Amino acid sequence: MNRRSLPVAAALATAAALLLTACSGDGDSKSKDSDKIAGADQGASKSASPSPSASTAPGRPKITLPADMSYTFDWPKTGNKEKDAILSDGEQFIKATDLAVTNQDPLDKAYRFYSEGEVSVATQKYVQEYVNDKARMTGKFRFYDATVSVGKDKTATLVYCEDQGKAFDLHIKTKKIDKTPVTSNSYILYNTALRKNDLGVWVTTKMISLRGNSKCQP
Repeated sequence: MNRRSLPVAAALATAAALLLTACSGDGDSKSKDSDKIAGADQGASKSASPSPSASTAPGRPKITLPADMSYTFDWPKTGNKEKDAILSDGEQFIKATDLAVTNQDPLDKAYRFYSEGEVSVATQKYVQEYVNDKARMTGKFRFYDATVSVGKDKTATLVYCEDQGKAFDLHIKTKKIDKTPVTSNSYILYNTALRKNDLGVWVTTKMISLRGNSKCQP
């Protein structure tokens, strides 16, 4: 089968509204009036203080994944330091989650560095499922059509798509790969909420996903 969806935290009513609003966007990571997401102040990014880059924020864990896993993040820099930091830390959370699965460690420190609250708990359960199955992921991972909105009080939303058409589950002992045909369900829309912690890292706090969403179809 195709790899499972990233961990999905319990969705609040407001989160569902975020998803519906985000679907009306055009996929450009530069916010426009048509991309406004409830609860996020589009103008806040102008006055927000810059976030540390991935290379300067302290304590960042090293993430090294197997050679059979390749990643493409089709979300170019926006030119806005705060939004680019959110994109960077969102990317690191995705990779850190896959690292925990690869390490077969539900308490791996990397994903816990980039998440907290509901998402951290959900990620632990997600990784545990792979551990129980003695499986991990393999293949090509592509993420695209990212939209970032910076809110007040060091909060933000990051909405993006994932193409799982070339990503699969691999059974660790037998090396068997569960391959399936590409269908509409190979494409997933994610809506995530983040906050900037005391280290200047944008940690993911909430996540909802919708498999087969039309926004992400090729």
